[in-house]
Amino acid sequence: MNQLTFLGTGDAMGVPRVYCDCDVCTEARLTGINLRKRAAVLIHSDGEHEPFMIDCGPDWRSQMEDQGMRMVQTLLITHAHFDHIGGLPEWADACRWLGVKGHLYAPREVIATIQSQFPWLGRHMNFLETDADIELGGWKVRSWKVCHGHNGYSYAYRLEREGYTWAYCSDAIDLKASEKQPLYGLDLLVLGTSFVHELAEFSTRSVYDMVEAQELLQDLKPGQTYFTHMSHDVDVRQNYDLDQGITLALTGLKVKLGE
Repeated sequence: MNQLTFLGTGDAMGVPRVYCDCDVCTEARLTGINLRKRAAVLIHSDGEHEPFMIDCGPDWRSQMEDQGMRMVQTLLITHAHFDHIGGLPEWADACRWLGVKGHLYAPREVIATIQSQFPWLGRHMNFLETDADIELGGWKVRSWKVCHGHNGYSYAYRLEREGYTWAYCSDAIDLKASEKQPLYGLDLLVLGTSFVHELAEFSTRSVYDMVEAQELLQDLKPGQTYFTHMSHDVDVRQNYDLDQGITLALTGLKVKLGE
């Protein structure tokens, strides 16, 4: 079965935030409904294909334990911010102990940044560029740069297989027409929305809020949408009266990709 698993659905700080006693963080500590590790997903594909992950944040080790898995040999990275690559040293150590070479896929400029931050990683993995279309796990994968607001840029991924198309766009805001173009015609979209309605000055922001995201979705019209990358502003117990077809992704949620 082609399946997507949300390993984490939190923003850069995760939920609960260690210093915070708000209702959402308190609930996350007590019962865990709002517990959110840093955003990452796992893709299982039909056939002989090995699973692969999108992003490898600082919660990688515990995310693997949550799934009862000891290793994923292939990663697809959206950008080189810590909440998306902070688990790479642990992943590299797993490669070393298991005697395997990891496969890290990312756009060329993202690879260059990772190599500058962790120059020793190349001993334990192969770096593979995604600037041209690639095939991964039976999926045709396209990458493109998207606006990450105050935080610069990220990359989004569009994946197609056997007539089913979905995209992962965890860190974006204020997308221009050319950046939105690959997000049309989707069966499923995973979209980052850090707040329900963020009040900070727009120039300081880096990810869509849910109000803006719904306006975007009215244009894109994907079949299904899952919001991820959510901060402690979001309480998944609440009814936010979101448009039809939108789901707040919970950590551990599994979604079928295709028939």
